Amino acid sequence: MPDYRIIVDLSDRQLHLLDSNIVTRSFPVGIGRMVTQTPIGEFTIINKQANPGGPFGAFWMGLSKPHYGIHGTNDPSSIGHLVSQGCIRMYNEDVLALSKLVPINTRVTIRP
Repeated sequence: MPDYRIIVDLSDRQLHLLDSNIVTRSFPVGIGRMVTQTPIGEFTIINKQANPGGPFGAFWMGLSKPHYGIHGTNDPSSIGHLVSQGCIRMYNEDVLALSKLVPINTRVTIRP
């Protein structure tokens, strides 16, 4: 069984999916603006919801820090930029692919 975890590198705006500490996939992400920065630290995925609506695109994965999550977007041009209220924003097709792989309680490390 895979041992997945996620590392988000804010400096290069990439989300990396690791299986037993080996990067298996990497995705470009949009992150929080200067005034609403993406939180740094260790979190877990606590819930998942398909089609959450609004700006969250095709999928939402909530983090153990309330009001923060990894989600799709209705604005694909925002990926790779400092755009969100602190969430990690992905292309819809990427967040759907990721959501099929990672279960609830997957560790998420966000680093500067």
